[in-house]
Amino acid sequence: MTKSIRTGWNFDNSYARLPNSFYQCIEPTAVQEPELVILNTPLAESLGLDAEQLNSKEGAEIFVGNSIPEGAAPLAQAYAGHQFGHLTMLGDGRAVLYGEQLTPSGERADIQLKGSGRTRFSRGGDGRATLGPMLREYIISEAMHALGIPTTRSLAVAKTGENVVREALLPGAVLTRTAASHLRVGTFQYAASLPIEERRLLADYAIKRHYPDLETKEDRYLSLFQEVIKRQASLIAKWQLVGFIHGVMNTDNMTISGETIDYGPCAFMDVYDPATVFSSIDEQGRYAYQNQPAIGQWNLARFAETLLPFFHEKQEVAVEMAQKELETYGELYHRYWLNGMRSKIGLINEEQDDKSLIEDLLRLMKASGADFTNTFRALTLAKTEETELNKVDEFSHWYKKWQERLARQEESKEDVYEIMKRSNPAVIPRNHRVEEALEAAVKNEDYSVVNRLLAVLANPYAHSSEQDEYAKLPEPSSLPYRTYCGT
Repeated sequence: MTKSIRTGWNFDNSYARLPNSFYQCIEPTAVQEPELVILNTPLAESLGLDAEQLNSKEGAEIFVGNSIPEGAAPLAQAYAGHQFGHLTMLGDGRAVLYGEQLTPSGERADIQLKGSGRTRFSRGGDGRATLGPMLREYIISEAMHALGIPTTRSLAVAKTGENVVREALLPGAVLTRTAASHLRVGTFQYAASLPIEERRLLADYAIKRHYPDLETKEDRYLSLFQEVIKRQASLIAKWQLVGFIHGVMNTDNMTISGETIDYGPCAFMDVYDPATVFSSIDEQGRYAYQNQPAIGQWNLARFAETLLPFFHEKQEVAVEMAQKELETYGELYHRYWLNGMRSKIGLINEEQDDKSLIEDLLRLMKASGADFTNTFRALTLAKTEETELNKVDEFSHWYKKWQERLARQEESKEDVYEIMKRSNPAVIPRNHRVEEALEAAVKNEDYSVVNRLLAVLANPYAHSSEQDEYAKLPEPSSLPYRTYCGT
């Protein structure tokens, strides 16, 4: 494995200074013919990297793991996770963390390769990834960022020049992902099997990295739990407000930073139906759209269990403290969601009946088979004739109530339009558009479709005429859309 020139790398590897029980030092597995497929130039520059140098053959070598950036300390992280409710010991089975890039703005960002080969956590897998799912994560994660939703981001996708055996021989690829960190609820679940002092080191590390204001507090571990509750309630409310369905909300896919992580069987809802499930492996609907808020609380309960010894020396007291804090999640989530929904229909102040007005709209959307995103887009643009809502007799009554509610505000129509425009995306990564882009890339090595889609998704609140084509719904199908984890 060769060392590369710097190209702006500025690593400080704090995670590697934790006890080695938390990771395996390992370098990526070399591949035959690296080829850079896509580079996120704006992200690279914000990280302090030389995008021009990285957009090269040498860059491809870095992004597949053949060449290790100067200062990197490659490792695979250990963690556990409740997968569909069952606890399993896990870890980075096909990922390697290069290290933490210190950016010009003073932030710290994990640089991780996904699909970089086997580790001791691979559990029989080949440690590889295929081009389609890696491009899919690139598209969706960057769309989420543009929507203003906390998320890991995608720096690059590079082909390996090797085929990977899945349902067929598929082109292999590696995704380079950035994150505030890859600390998960599952990281703490793994730590629960370690000596108490190592568990404390992890908790102190999470506080120092993500919540430094808590370091001097006497109850810093309880405060850590409180802050993670707030971030997760806010995050999941943001998911619900744009119709995003994660698909696999296992505890190893829930970050301490409050970022969305792991874009496997995720998708955005078209027709509004709270019971929507896309994932082919979620046969019972555990992670359906309507269940995401409750699953968030369930995952937080698992996080609390790992911190109990730090809340209080008496377990029964610690449990009571955890339960009290956990009860705040529902109220927080509801407040974030309700305020977000108010903005989506232009409500700037608060009235007691706002919730019922919103719930009535959602009920009519479900009854009429209305598209989630386009309904709010039509309300924003005053083009309700373009929605399915007109098929429901009650809609005219709801519309009248809504207009009366808007009239009770002091703000002008222009103010209402602006807040609705900022709250309702004109475009999302429509499932058929994503599949169209992936098919062109994987089957024909045509990346122009991916690039056009990314350009449209980069400013989802523009409401420009160029976005109209990408707001169109797919042709009707007798089969439900299904997504796969991409492993």
